[in-house]
Amino acid sequence: MTDPGRTLTDPIAAADARRWKALCVLALMQFMLVLDITVVNVALPQIRTELGFSQAGLAWVIDAYVLMAGGLLLLGGRLSDLLGRRRMFLVGITLFAVASALSGAATGPGMLIACRFAQGAAEALAAPAAFGLVALLFPDAKERAKAIGIFGGVAGLGGTLGPVISGLILHASSWRWIFFINIPVAAATIVAVRRLVDESRAMAPRAAGRTDVGGAVLVTAGLVSLVYGLIQAASRPWGASQVLVPLGAGLALLLLFVAREHTAANPLVPLHFFTNRTRVTANVVTLCFASVFFTLFFLMTFYFQQVHHYTALRTGLAYLPFGIAISAGIGVSSKLVTRIGVKALLGVGFVLGAIGVFALTGISAHGSYLTEVLPGMVLMAVGSGLCFCGFANASVHGVTSEDASLASGVQTAVQQVGGALGLAVLATLALRHATAAMRHGVGSAAATTAGTVAAFRIGAVIMIVGAVSVWLLFERVTTEVPVRAEVALPAPV
Repeated sequence: MTDPGRTLTDPIAAADARRWKALCVLALMQFMLVLDITVVNVALPQIRTELGFSQAGLAWVIDAYVLMAGGLLLLGGRLSDLLGRRRMFLVGITLFAVASALSGAATGPGMLIACRFAQGAAEALAAPAAFGLVALLFPDAKERAKAIGIFGGVAGLGGTLGPVISGLILHASSWRWIFFINIPVAAATIVAVRRLVDESRAMAPRAAGRTDVGGAVLVTAGLVSLVYGLIQAASRPWGASQVLVPLGAGLALLLLFVAREHTAANPLVPLHFFTNRTRVTANVVTLCFASVFFTLFFLMTFYFQQVHHYTALRTGLAYLPFGIAISAGIGVSSKLVTRIGVKALLGVGFVLGAIGVFALTGISAHGSYLTEVLPGMVLMAVGSGLCFCGFANASVHGVTSEDASLASGVQTAVQQVGGALGLAVLATLALRHATAAMRHGVGSAAATTAGTVAAFRIGAVIMIVGAVSVWLLFERVTTEVPVRAEVALPAPV
């Protein structure tokens, strides 16, 4: 912490101030990266009309980003550790800005889908690098816990506010500005990071030549194939070849990856990385949480627009209390994490989330937003804010500086896979339940609501499973991460 007696003319105090400024810049950019996963949801009808998408092809506007980001995150994390965190962050943000500009200027479905793939690749490069920078900028254990909690919470807030921001942009302008707005933010981030943070890497540059490229190909292809299969299951039977073939191929590739890591001289992910019980449990419960979190937004958006016929703007504003509540949860968690510990923080977060999701099972086709939606939404949001801070700290429990960005890559990849799994399983369940209800003469609005309620019941159970797993399997998580490589701060001008 900065000594109150120091001024910013003191080199130590100035360096301390720049660390927190750097955190703000990195967190803002991570907010934008995560935002781009959900910000397109409300805009899909306009995109389909203007660019001539088919109903099936429209899904690729979201899937392309998720597939590429989830598949390349592990590689991005390792490259950041080997080649330099600042370098990979700047490369990723530059690619993100270019891809965003081209997405906004898209003239057809193929161009937009290709640009969304590029945006996902950019996140895979930039996100783990940013997390590694944050972990190394704060060598003090308590400050690092607070900084990581803020960073993780702001990132989660990006996914939460996607529908709100999308609705506001669509009300004021074209869907193209959903992408164009990224350009000035990315440009300002590049300038700020170059001034505030110097390079850091965990290994010498020559080590990059010995990177396990074969392992990177296997794990990336395996995750892409697995996530693709899960997403396909949202619209096809589980026994369809379009689902079974990519799922089978993905599992086979991941098994080959594990086998290769046993023998590789310089493995992409050392197998000892997965021997820490708390860190592995954190990855598993993140999968549980993300499956419910992503599905909640997807199903509630359809509930608002198809059942209650909300406009894009009203749909976005309906999520505003969620954004406010999750911000409160993030603020509380950043102060409590060093006092009560990560285990208690995550346990409480999952319990609140479970209560919130269960409360949403009380929605009806003609019910009130204030009485049936808002209470559950707020509880889930506060719980989510607590969880984001806990995930960010638990994901680096026991890692060295050499694996800091890799740990972030694993954690974020798990979030992507969890979101795809939730949409594949829970959204499919909701759709099939609604279809069965309509076959028995139930109206469309009531059937859609019934399907959503069925999915939320299972979602509440998944959250309870996450809470129990945290309480039973977590060790006592300290907020200290051993740091043997430092991020150099520029000397005061």
